[in-house]
Amino acid sequence: MASDSRIALESTSDMVVDFFETSIHSILYQRGVYPPEDFKQTKRFGVSILMSINPELNAYLDEIVQQLKAWLKTNHINKLVLVIKSKETNETLERWQFDVKVVKNNHRLSKTSSGDNSVNAAKEIRGIMRQIVASVSFLPILDDDDCTFNILVYASEDAEVPLTWADTDANLIRGGGEHVRLQSLSTDDHNIDTVVSYRIEDPF
Repeated sequence: MASDSRIALESTSDMVVDFFETSIHSILYQRGVYPPEDFKQTKRFGVSILMSINPELNAYLDEIVQQLKAWLKTNHINKLVLVIKSKETNETLERWQFDVKVVKNNHRLSKTSSGDNSVNAAKEIRGIMRQIVASVSFLPILDDDDCTFNILVYASEDAEVPLTWADTDANLIRGGGEHVRLQSLSTDDHNIDTVVSYRIEDPF
């Protein structure tokens, strides 16, 4: 039973990591942080997604993805945040926050119910991907070539942190900004709540 539970946890953790990775690529494309020619269309979770083909960006993201896999499988991650900032002022313009909660099941799910949950989770992911694409309709326009990004990972205190990783502040939006909650994602082992916060334009 312990072995079966471990396999199930790894399976759902892999799905969550794929969701995080796909979301990051989609946000960077939709928000114009990298030029369109740095992306190529592919299919994930049954929908078309623009994924980066920029070698430098992909190397950076791959390092983060590998660490996310390790922390998720040991329940050490609490939150993932993608921060979009101004290159000129270093001010936070947008903050895409993914809150991770571990689902504590007291019994092992049957193969049938677990399979149904995986199908439902994939459907929820497709809904979130569509919401990310649709976000350009309400988010402020970002200046081309004027933005950069950071990825923040909130891990538990007993998590083993690579030496190349550094502490940073929360990169909050000045004044709090506006907040829009996206659809939630539920797997056998995790609940993910997603919210995007953005800076309110200063009045004239």
